[in-house]
Amino acid sequence: MKRKGLGGVLLAIWLIATGLLPYLTLTIPYRNTIMSVLAVAAGILILVER
Repeated sequence: MKRKGLGGVLLAIWLIATGLLPYLTLTIPYRNTIMSVLAVAAGILILVER
């Protein structure tokens, strides 16, 4: 079994959150900022891990 890197895990979390958040009635402060930072962090980690 191959272990996923942290970048792949962050990407998976971002994809799931992006898909589910429009349907949830949760109010998350700074949601757009959090999602942007998560996406950038995932991208950087994926590039660094190669």
